[in-house]
Amino acid sequence: MVSGLRLRQFKAMLLDEVAEADTIREIEDFADWLCDIIVYCASEARRHGLPTEQILNVIMDSNMSKLGADGKPIINPDTGKVEKGPNYWRPEPAIRKLLMEVSE
Repeated sequence: MVSGLRLRQFKAMLLDEVAEADTIREIEDFADWLCDIIVYCASEARRHGLPTEQILNVIMDSNMSKLGADGKPIINPDTGKVEKGPNYWRPEPAIRKLLMEVSE
């Protein structure tokens, strides 16, 4: 289990990093910033023994289930965010199953 203190520390670290987006001017700055966030997340996942690649696969499969019946994303015109399609399934049950299998 992740402690409340550790979650607060990690959140603060990420928020500090996200705030640096305001200083990005060049593509190399963007690449550095984006990869710093990836490294923070990957390091935190490793700290907790999470199989990041397998979890990402589950989440990507879930995201693909958001597509509409025509196989195209359903875009919310107000937010630009992809909406959940008719075949959407939540990733958490599959992640829970994966974590149980990995811990055995």
